[in-house]
Amino acid sequence: MAKEKLHNVDTAEQLEPLNLETGSKKPVKKRQGWDSKWQYIFMVISYAVGLGNVWRFPYLVQQHGGGAFLIPYLIMLFAEGMPILYLEFAIGQKMQKGTVIVWNEINPLLGGIGLASAVTSFNVAIYYNAIIMWCFFYLFHSFQSPLPWATCPTEFNEAENKTVEIEECVKGGSTSYFWYRNALDVSPDLSSPDGIKWKMLLCLIFAWCIVYACIWKGIKSSGKVVYFTATFPYIVLLIFFVRGITLKGAVDGLLHMYTPKLDRLGDPQVWLDAATQIFYSFGLGFGGLIAFSSYNNIHNNCQRDAIMISMCNWFTALFASTVIFAVLGFKATLMYENCLKHNFEMFGLANPELAINLTEEMWQTTYMVTGNDTASVAANAVAYVTPNNTWTCSLEDDLNNAASGTGLAFIIFTQAIVEFGPSAPFWSIIFFMMLLSLGMGSEFGTIEGFTASIYDLEPFPAITRKKWLVSALICGFSCLVGLLFVLGSGSYWVALFDSFAGSFPLITVAMSECFTIGYVYGVNKFSDDIEFMIGSRPNIYWKIVWKFIAPFLVLGLLLATIVKYFLKEITYSAYDAETASMVQKGYPWFGALLAAILVFSAIGCIPVIALLRKFRILNWSYSKQIQAEMHGHTQSTAKFIRSVSSMDETDSGLELPNGNPPFRDIEEEGTRASIDDGAVKFTVLQ
Repeated sequence: MAKEKLHNVDTAEQLEPLNLETGSKKPVKKRQGWDSKWQYIFMVISYAVGLGNVWRFPYLVQQHGGGAFLIPYLIMLFAEGMPILYLEFAIGQKMQKGTVIVWNEINPLLGGIGLASAVTSFNVAIYYNAIIMWCFFYLFHSFQSPLPWATCPTEFNEAENKTVEIEECVKGGSTSYFWYRNALDVSPDLSSPDGIKWKMLLCLIFAWCIVYACIWKGIKSSGKVVYFTATFPYIVLLIFFVRGITLKGAVDGLLHMYTPKLDRLGDPQVWLDAATQIFYSFGLGFGGLIAFSSYNNIHNNCQRDAIMISMCNWFTALFASTVIFAVLGFKATLMYENCLKHNFEMFGLANPELAINLTEEMWQTTYMVTGNDTASVAANAVAYVTPNNTWTCSLEDDLNNAASGTGLAFIIFTQAIVEFGPSAPFWSIIFFMMLLSLGMGSEFGTIEGFTASIYDLEPFPAITRKKWLVSALICGFSCLVGLLFVLGSGSYWVALFDSFAGSFPLITVAMSECFTIGYVYGVNKFSDDIEFMIGSRPNIYWKIVWKFIAPFLVLGLLLATIVKYFLKEITYSAYDAETASMVQKGYPWFGALLAAILVFSAIGCIPVIALLRKFRILNWSYSKQIQAEMHGHTQSTAKFIRSVSSMDETDSGLELPNGNPPFRDIEEEGTRASIDDGAVKFTVLQ
């Protein structure tokens, strides 16, 4: 006797529905698919391996005990990152739909999860392109020698009757001055917009034009670009690695990175940052991963993909950190040597008699004072006058001079590139091309998380069925909103979007996904689906993590985020021209209002949709939409209807509307279809 196994049958890509009124067949629109498995892998790598691997992870390693941070990071990889990545791959591949449809089909009350994910993706995509805009600005300025941020600009000082370097630049450094004054032309605070900066506006328009050119046909166009965006960053990192390890001081930088400070493991913040970094580096909760996997063959091995992508992401973060620390070690060594040189010159000015035949090497072994520490002076040194304006020189402090995000990319690393000498423009060009590749790959995935939902929902079929038009409308509207980011206060708006558009909503979405699979849909049922797709059930490790570890781990991360952002005054870093440094300021009322809108426009979808469904105010479902398009029948019944439509009408006294013949149980191609209380039931015969 045949073994029966009940499962959902999605034949949208194979069946042609029958028009029950005319008898004609109308082709069903097939869902896009990948040209090859490698295209899919490259797309996911390009999306998951982003800017955070280059400018966020090295900062966390630097701040949290060097090699010791790798321990909680690896634990969180297996407890949080990889399991949720596998979950999103599997659910998208099983449903063959975008994030909005997926969670609605699991439970109509949870349809808001997918909508929250789509809204979050859209909000993040708007500001993420501002970072790409900055990278284009620096790339265009890299085609000159010397680099424009290599030296401080000068001005005529009437009091001294000579040309001197601008004081603000001397205080902050040439790369910092170029970033805040030439690139951003930054205003004092969020309340001072200071007009649109036309150079940045041109870069913003150019960035959105590039994005549109890559996504206007959906994955058919963006899927071609990712072959470059996924591989080029690794080529650049390899080139920088070869160059970096040959630099003076590179070994000091690598030792600083890999030497573990195990006492830091007792700090809860270290574990929280490890969990947060894993979460964002994988791009979880955006819906992009669900959308990408939905274009796969239903029997693709998504478990193997999840493990491979996770290991690739972890390796990339480690490799990028090695490159960054090698270069930063070189920069710290130069700063330390310049500090010693300054103190030696000050010593000579204060002690001209001793400095006649004194070399810097002799001074270091006999008289060197690295700040206020006179213990470093040799016991046999003759009497001397201590200079008043010596600097504190410490290689360890220079290595600990941490920076992340834009500070690392546009200030610290550009300063290190300047020290490469005549070849600095070449290194600057490939560095910012690498950042562009990483940023573009993540941008494609973020936008896909939003557009896939639009294509699935088809709210306006005449428009949404034209991918080029949908892409144009999204990019055009996003560019208009992006005018905020080309104001003098633009960088503050980017920071606001970065803090509130993604963090809290994404963690809420991921937590909802974990609890839905663990306690609503059910881990056992989810395992049945995976067994149908890949031929084997997930082992006990996956089941335990999905049901007990990942949901509560993400819940803890959510609570920590609430404490961090909402239980104290919300502030941002503003540039102070007087001190050439950053100061903390409170958000004005309109800044706080926008922050609230970004958060609640996303997470508010979850309870709102649930309430609308609960009280039957909103009864839409994807199956009902398809049913309406097919004159009352879903796509999964199309084959059954065609099979019975040719039966003898005398087989039963029952007739369908419009004179169609009756239904009866049929078996075809290993599938039995039957009517049970008005519902169509499909059973696979094995």
